[in-house]
Parts: sequence; C-alpha cells; structure tokens
Amino acid sequence: MFSGIVEEIGTVESIRMGHEEGSMSIRGNIAVEGVSVGDSIAVNGVCLTITHLDGKVFSFDVMPETYRRTNLGLLNVGSQVNLERALRAGQEIGGHFVQGHVDGVGELLSVTPDGSALIHRYSAPRDVLRYVVRKGFIAVDGVSLTVVDVDESSFTVSLVTYTLEHTIMGRTRPGYKANLEADILAKYVAKALGKE
Repeated sequence: MFSGIVEEIGTVESIRMGHEEGSMSIRGNIAVEGVSVGDSIAVNGVCLTITHLDGKVFSFDVMPETYRRTNLGLLNVGSQVNLERALRAGQEIGGHFVQGHVDGVGELLSVTPDGSALIHRYSAPRDVLRYVVRKGFIAVDGVSLTVVDVDESSFTVSLVTYTLEHTIMGRTRPGYKANLEADILAKYVAKALGKE
C-alpha cells in the first residue's frame, strides 16, 4: 500500500524484456534507504518487489503483462521515474490509498497554465473514468492528485509547483502515456452498489 506521495525521482539503469519475465534496475537515493530485498516500491505507480540491491541501485523482476499494461514498457535506460516506498504501519498517509495496481494508461492531452500551477488533461479508458469524480482522487504515475473536472473521455488535475518540481510530471508533455489508478474506495462503493 502506498500514499501517492512521491519520495523522489529515480533513473532507469537497465531494462530487460523477456518472453517469460524481464527485469529493471533503477538508481535512487531516498527510496533505497531502509529497504531490503522483498520490499515493495512503487515505480510510476506500479508496485514492484525488490529482488536485488547494489548500493543505490535496486532491481525488480517485471512480468510481460506489467510491461504491456503500464507505461514501464515505454521506458528506456536513462528514463526518469517516480519512486515511493511502501507505507509502514503507523506512518502518516498524506495522499490517498494507492495500491500500485494500475487500472489503465492514459495520454496527456494538454498542459494549460493556471497561475503558478499547470492543468494537465488526460484521456482515460472508460473502465477507469467510471470511478473518477470531480474533487475525488486519482493516482497518475503514482502521484496522488485531486480531480479538477471530468467528462466522458478525460479528466483534469491541477499541479502545484512542489509536485512539478518533485515528480516527473513537470517534465511530461502532450502525448506522454501515464499510469492511472482509480481510487480504491470508489471501486468498493461501486461493487457494494452492484455497479461493477
């Protein structure tokens, strides 16, 4: 479980894609502190299990399905990624409950200045949008964000300066593919109401 509060931007050191499984190594500074093999880290919002640690570089096994269903398959050596360590019991949750289970990939459609903030509009699959509500939560590349507005094919979020500087979101441009995870509470409510 994660909170959607990105701890740092990491850099992809290596990627291997295989028929049965692949692997990825990422260099970080903060996210590697206090972790061990077997711990989980969210990489662009995807929950991955550490399989190897070597100083500031941690490695993960990545299944072909994960490469296909997330933006991890679009990364290259040198790509920057959002990193967050898993929550520990008793730790403050500053964002919202994020599982690290990506629901779909959306495309950044536009970036519009709004004072010191930027409004990002993302397309999203219908099965993700059904859980997106105005002023509700969504995780975009693992970043906990409040939805500004939503329509039948897209939603907008407002990014403050801190988010733009401390996540990869300040570096993305229209056409960028982002991992999307809808609010788990919305999914449970829909299930309880028989709407899923």
